[in-house]
Amino acid sequence: MGHLRRAGALAAVAGLVLAGTASAPAAATPDPRYRNPVSAGFADTFADPVVVRGEDGLWYAYGTTDPLREGEGTFHGVPTARSADLVDWTYVGDAFGAGQRPAYAAPGAGFWAPDVRRVGDRWVMYVTVTDTTASRDGGDFAVGAATAPTPTGPWTFADEPVVAPRPGGGGGWLWTIDPSQFTDVDGRYYLYYGSYYGGISVTELSADGLRAVGTPTPVAVDNKFEGSHVVRHDGWYYLFASTANCCAGPATGYSVHVGRSRSPRGPFVDRDGLALTASRAGGTPVLTQNGNRWIGTGHNGFLTDLSGQDWIVYHAIDRADPYLDEPFGINERPMLLDRLDWIDGWPTVNAGAGPSEGSRPAPVTTGRVDERFDGDLAGWRRGTGRWRIADGRLTGSGTLTSRTVFGGDVRAEADLRPAGTGAAGLALGDRTSVRVDAAAGRLVARDGDRTASAPLPAGFDAAAGHHLAVEVRGRQLVAELSPARLGDQLAVVSLRLARPVAGRLTLTATGGTARFDNVSVARLHRPVRHAVAEPTAGRPLPAFSDEFTGGLDPAWRWVRPDPAATVAGGELRWPVQGADLTGTGNTAGVLLRDAPDGDYVVETKVTLDLGEESVRNYQQAGLVAYVDDDRFARLAQVAIWNTRQVEYGYELPFAGQPVYGGNIVGTPAATTWLRLAHRVDPVSGEHEFRAGSSRDGRNWTWGGVWTFPADTTPRIGLVAHGGADPAVTARFDYLRFHR
Repeated sequence: MGHLRRAGALAAVAGLVLAGTASAPAAATPDPRYRNPVSAGFADTFADPVVVRGEDGLWYAYGTTDPLREGEGTFHGVPTARSADLVDWTYVGDAFGAGQRPAYAAPGAGFWAPDVRRVGDRWVMYVTVTDTTASRDGGDFAVGAATAPTPTGPWTFADEPVVAPRPGGGGGWLWTIDPSQFTDVDGRYYLYYGSYYGGISVTELSADGLRAVGTPTPVAVDNKFEGSHVVRHDGWYYLFASTANCCAGPATGYSVHVGRSRSPRGPFVDRDGLALTASRAGGTPVLTQNGNRWIGTGHNGFLTDLSGQDWIVYHAIDRADPYLDEPFGINERPMLLDRLDWIDGWPTVNAGAGPSEGSRPAPVTTGRVDERFDGDLAGWRRGTGRWRIADGRLTGSGTLTSRTVFGGDVRAEADLRPAGTGAAGLALGDRTSVRVDAAAGRLVARDGDRTASAPLPAGFDAAAGHHLAVEVRGRQLVAELSPARLGDQLAVVSLRLARPVAGRLTLTATGGTARFDNVSVARLHRPVRHAVAEPTAGRPLPAFSDEFTGGLDPAWRWVRPDPAATVAGGELRWPVQGADLTGTGNTAGVLLRDAPDGDYVVETKVTLDLGEESVRNYQQAGLVAYVDDDRFARLAQVAIWNTRQVEYGYELPFAGQPVYGGNIVGTPAATTWLRLAHRVDPVSGEHEFRAGSSRDGRNWTWGGVWTFPADTTPRIGLVAHGGADPAVTARFDYLRFHR
């Protein structure tokens, strides 16, 4: 959601309340390619998006309370859009109309960051209620819940908040925002929530999903993370969370990081084994800006297309059009969609390339078998039992076989409801099948005389409806049962097959009447195995470098000299100044030198003992790419309240004043290696600087890109500032350029 939200944005919302009987649009001819932002057809801004697939086979997207279009001025109560292909979206109304709010909401409260899930036999929307009756002072956020029979409503708020406003130890109210629900394999419901003031916590939910129960567990440190979203993948629980400021206009550096755990309660650690709850908090970058038009890429949702390819949905800011209307007003954050790859056990967007700007292959939303049962059974051959279509769903028992033949690597899926006394499932070819056996309480896979099974959760309610997906790659079968295909499985089973599958798809139901919908078979996606190349340091450029072995090289130039900075013992020793560069103060010293032409990598090694946990705002030291006091990119290890982070800050002039924002790159140690990789864009001539950090000088974490206009000449320098209490000295070992 972002911890610096706009003032005056909490006006009463108005609009059309969605009706559950809204007619579905005709399916469009699928376009094999798409272009971001996918929300452009119905909205200029659509922040904090999530997407679900309804029982009607269509996809639904939900966004935060904002106007949709420039100049509109109407705040929508969770605007909702619908799509047949995840690319072309149509606005279909608001979840909550004017005056439709829970009794505990204060007048003018808005609804932020909705999360929509299948809980039992109904849909539940968890949403931030921005102001409540708990206080007259405002800022008393709560997590509310509303239920509906369909993804389009009608939505009815529960009488009480799921998580009520929580007093903060430092005054005011903790930021009880950005809810995200998760259902575990044991059937327990969890809710993740929280932000910079208070951190992210997880709590168990009641059986109806509407009340927090038990004691919350902290899973991510305060002052670094918000906007959490949990996915279970290959037996790991992945906590996605956004970091930095969501809404700094053209300097927004919001990005998505991740940690993983073997438990939904954590502890979550990053790729380097660093905990997300520590003062020097970990977090492996998943999505960050890459130098194209998109900055502030964050607050993600998750979905899987019919080929089994995972996708991330998120908002971003066009750096050329950062505000919805007037400068420094509402940040314009449209909805983007990009491929989510899993490489060596970790998620990354577009194999690490980041947000897409040009034309890209679109998600797969139709298959060789693609049946919503809104017509007749012309595409099927009746086997045993009786089958009929009613209200857009197939019901019956026995077997029903598709006329379409398939082979190779495939993904088959269906929404199904077996009888509580029987089983229902999918058969692929003449020997391979997966069934949900409600009577036995197991998910069972069979291939000839080979079987494998996994238990269904205790109290499994077959009548609630679930999603079954079966993937076959070569001779390996993996099947999963979930509430609504959002990465929270109820059961997973794997089976080694005697041979690859081929033939037809058969629907099977025994022991009673079952219901099927949204049946498909599509070619299985081809996973990306290798990430895009990251910057590396090539041959050294000693003429531009300084090892600090013989005094300060004469090539250095000062902006506001600091006589306390000295060179001794092969180090530049610089006491951290009680000064800064941000805003209009511009009191800090900057030590600069010219950079080589063309592409290069510049590196420094800096030791700065900032301790842990204590508040030492905002002591820091590191690299800077500098044009002037109002246009620079600063990469430094820094104390931010109780945390220690590697921040890649950026300031530029905009609409008559300097604007500052940050991007988080990695986790500092007492000694941290920092790099800026410079590239000249061959088309625009812009200077692109990508930031990297390391705790050992060998293993690097690469973050976002900040850009400078083509007609500027950035110099490279060092800084040590942000606060002089307590006194601490930054020690730089060298500054090295590489081609």
